[in-house]
Amino acid sequence: MTSGVTVSDDSTKERAPSIRDVARLAGVSHQTVSRVLNNHASIRDSTKARVLAVIEELQYRPNRAARALSRGRSRTIGVLSASSAEYGPASSIAAIQDAARDAGYFVNTANLNRGEPGSIAAAVDHLMSQSVEGIVVIAPQVQVFNALKLLSIDVPFVTLQSSGNVDANALTVDQIAGARLATRHLIDLGHRDIYHLAGPQDWIEAEARMHGFLEEMGAREVPTTAPILGDWTAQFGYHAGRELLHVRDFTAIFSSNDQMALGLMHAIREAGLEVPRDVSIVGFDDIPEAAHFWPPLTTVRQDFAELGRRCVALLLANIAGTTAENQGAIMPELIVRGSTARPAF
Repeated sequence: MTSGVTVSDDSTKERAPSIRDVARLAGVSHQTVSRVLNNHASIRDSTKARVLAVIEELQYRPNRAARALSRGRSRTIGVLSASSAEYGPASSIAAIQDAARDAGYFVNTANLNRGEPGSIAAAVDHLMSQSVEGIVVIAPQVQVFNALKLLSIDVPFVTLQSSGNVDANALTVDQIAGARLATRHLIDLGHRDIYHLAGPQDWIEAEARMHGFLEEMGAREVPTTAPILGDWTAQFGYHAGRELLHVRDFTAIFSSNDQMALGLMHAIREAGLEVPRDVSIVGFDDIPEAAHFWPPLTTVRQDFAELGRRCVALLLANIAGTTAENQGAIMPELIVRGSTARPAF
């Protein structure tokens, strides 16, 4: 009991209290409660105190989304993601959520399990039905971008891409540069027999990392073999490692992600060999567990927090009708740990 107000009403015990419950028990209109919540100057101190006392007794929490909608603003942005299971897209979504929350926005995410145009259109329709003010597209697959070109999206949107021709509303982490860093590291250590375990076809990141590997090998005039197309999983890395070890015509492998690198390390150790004494391994992404592999994994780190900050800043500028500076590609960083060393000639 506060300020002489006692609340006793069984009708609010089985559900969350509403603004009308507050109004009824405080003996005022719901418009008055709304004015109290918005610190309106026309409300008398005694009325404000009575309403606030009921709010405290009921533990009423205003529905911010409903309040925003009543003002014609949802303060919600949508995220269209073609995959939230992989570390990269999942980390991008988390970073965007953090940046949006700091800016006072909600995030509604629509995940695509398939890349068919119909499912993409349905996901966009879902986001639009939530009155989103703008959309972030995290689509690591080429077919998703192709499908989006055919859709009419009538709110501002920005895209996350990995390479290629991007416009002012596209943000990118330079995957090609990251792959070149990884490959250059192995070459600088003295490796010349280097394999690349690539990601799946149609994934933009996988294609960009493969191009980076090939570009660096070519620039350094190191002979290359055809990259091996994987599926991002540690299980594939393990089976690929077992097959490659039948010939063992390499001293190093650049894996397109850390999970496949983990599988490779398993296969190498199971064969009685050691990383990096017999084979050096470099991954990509720097997942939280990478520092705890044995040996700890040399990998390429992406700054997802900065990506989320830039993404939300660019989208909110578009929503406001202002111009935000696109600061260019985010450069990844090579993290050198214990899985790489000079080849044992």
